Amino acid sequence: MGLWNTGGSPVGRSQPWVPDPRAAVAWQAPSDVEQGLYDALLRGDWDAYLHVLAGTRLFLPVPRAHADAEPPSVMFTPYRHPRTGAVCLAVFTEGMLPAPVADPVFCGYSLGWYAREWNDADPPYLAVNPGTPCEAVIPATPAHRAVWKEHAERAHTSACGCPDRRGRLRALYVGGPLHGPLAHGLACSALLFVKNGELWNAMAYHGGGYFHEKDRLEDWWGIDGPEAWRDAQERLLNADMVGDVWEFALGVRRAMAQDYVGPVEVEHWRRTAEHVLRRRIAEAGETRITPDGVTRGKILTEDEVEEHVAELHRLIGMITRYEARFRADGLLAEDASVRTTQAWDYGRASGMARWGLAARYCTLHEAEEAVLRAGIAARSVYGSWEEFSAAYALGRCLHFDEEQFGSWYEEVLQAHRTLTTDPGSPWLNIPWER
Repeated sequence: MGLWNTGGSPVGRSQPWVPDPRAAVAWQAPSDVEQGLYDALLRGDWDAYLHVLAGTRLFLPVPRAHADAEPPSVMFTPYRHPRTGAVCLAVFTEGMLPAPVADPVFCGYSLGWYAREWNDADPPYLAVNPGTPCEAVIPATPAHRAVWKEHAERAHTSACGCPDRRGRLRALYVGGPLHGPLAHGLACSALLFVKNGELWNAMAYHGGGYFHEKDRLEDWWGIDGPEAWRDAQERLLNADMVGDVWEFALGVRRAMAQDYVGPVEVEHWRRTAEHVLRRRIAEAGETRITPDGVTRGKILTEDEVEEHVAELHRLIGMITRYEARFRADGLLAEDASVRTTQAWDYGRASGMARWGLAARYCTLHEAEEAVLRAGIAARSVYGSWEEFSAAYALGRCLHFDEEQFGSWYEEVLQAHRTLTTDPGSPWLNIPWER
């Protein structure tokens, strides 16, 4: 591709233009992506620069009205680069994005997508992170786009063609909290964000882009607007989405452990839980005097009662086997057990705050408040990151895994191991207690 051009404008349309990287030797890159771009600039290594671009999403601003009127189409809005005079399309890597505001929104696509979608009527240059020490003004001729495509094909991408960083611990070193209450609340969703390879402490979050985040909320949660988002967010913060039967079973064992001061034998747990359940079913069917008058609860048939009892026994067996596997894999201490699965909701609540922000269903202030509440709620129930992690993992597995010990389990196990061993992990750098 030739040498870097650090002059006043691109040479014809054959070479990329970059600022002199030596002018920013003390620059702190926001994330690993921008650091990779900057290092490539310092070496004058164009292939390495493109390799980094091919391994990340490139976000372009889109007017909110257009994005909402014609999803998922985008428009390429040209601008004139102030230092070169070239007409460009500006794109940004995730660490360079501004905090989300109502308008514009940012949509993220792979380098391969730009190579496919670009045509000769579009701006002749692509400007990456304009105005920063890692910027480059890249020609967008058909020959150059063919090179973009080659790099994109060599990059490790997911099925949708976007960069695949799943399982990696990634952080913002500039622009994201690393310590304090907000960082603690963000770290409560670190299992999710490591699993997805996202920046765990990005409070000003864009995720995969405006369309991606709206689709994620609708596909996985049925959320299609601010009201539905607020309802889900509040339910998660109140731990109202964890399974009632899970919490009933764990609550019985928790009470037994307090009464007997020690581990609870499984069969004793089953018998006691069954006794409590039968008693509650009987009480629910009793005639009562309420402010609305004399009422009688629902009376279950014998078959229905036995069905509930059998389900409770099955659940207790499942929890017991999951905990045994957790201990064998180092996710749970040898003498420990999970007291409550509320962590499953609190961890997702921290994520939900940011998903809602990226979809523009809330403001940055609302998202920050929700993240702080998630951290406070988690602290009120658990005593350590490890205890929180095991409880989150159990909730995830009970919800999705059905004792397959497949990807739903393996992903959370790998994220747990990363977060409890990597020196850069928030769990090793943010005390559980303030």
